[in-house]
Amino acid sequence: MTFTILTDSSSNLPESLIDAHNLKILPLEFTVEEQVYYSYLKGSVTDITQFYTMMREGKVITTSLPKFEDVNAIIREEFEAGNDVLYLGFDSALSGTYEHCSSFIERIRDEEYPDCKLECVDTKAAALGQGLFVLSAAKVREEGKSLAETAEWARANTLSFAHWFTVDDLSYLQRGGRLSKGVAVAGSLLNIKPILHVDEIGRLVPMDKVRGRRKSLQMLVEKFAQGASEPKSKQLVCISHGDCLEDAEFVAAQFSERFGVSDFVINCLDPVIGAHVGPGTIALFFVTDKER
Repeated sequence: MTFTILTDSSSNLPESLIDAHNLKILPLEFTVEEQVYYSYLKGSVTDITQFYTMMREGKVITTSLPKFEDVNAIIREEFEAGNDVLYLGFDSALSGTYEHCSSFIERIRDEEYPDCKLECVDTKAAALGQGLFVLSAAKVREEGKSLAETAEWARANTLSFAHWFTVDDLSYLQRGGRLSKGVAVAGSLLNIKPILHVDEIGRLVPMDKVRGRRKSLQMLVEKFAQGASEPKSKQLVCISHGDCLEDAEFVAAQFSERFGVSDFVINCLDPVIGAHVGPGTIALFFVTDKER
């Protein structure tokens, strides 16, 4: 018997891939000046450009965990159908989503659907890094592996997906407590762009800094050169962007020219993550056999 793969809208996957791999998505929420929005609804396209426009205008944006009633509706539909479930959750070092949802799902299963099997895995991943992880797990399932075997693969491979970010506006990291106000102001004046990394615990940490936007994008390409598994040309490279498609396409072109990469997923960064890193963010994800 097959099983359902459930993940969060923070995985940043386009609907075409969600449908192609038969994935189920838990929608996260964000609020713009008291108006609540879902970051994903099946068959409904969120106006991401408008979201980033509101950020640039300085509107107050907050994010929240999935509502229990939404999680309840989705998981009961699966359990009522007799489906086993693999939940691949948003990095617990960056969000409370995984703990929030996994504990609720486990309680529902234990109390009401004991015959259904459930596996929950903290992906230690975010944005299209989480998406790439989920797509890879879906391919394991498509190879005929069981729920237990796919969950075992997932736990063994949480550090196999490299995450590298750069941001264009340091003020969003400062608001989120990842940079001091003084560092953010000084960095902005000097046109300093940080290169950030998701480490083995799942934390977003600064690793390098360069001066200028183009150099920061080129640094992402160098991180791929240094850390991507071979053969690099066969990689599926994922790029999330904060309403800066031209920059994402520039980075993708570098991969094509230097390494012969032809398989990309490029998507605008989910608002729940975008609210914390801001417009102009470029996030790069690929498979690595180096230490994350």
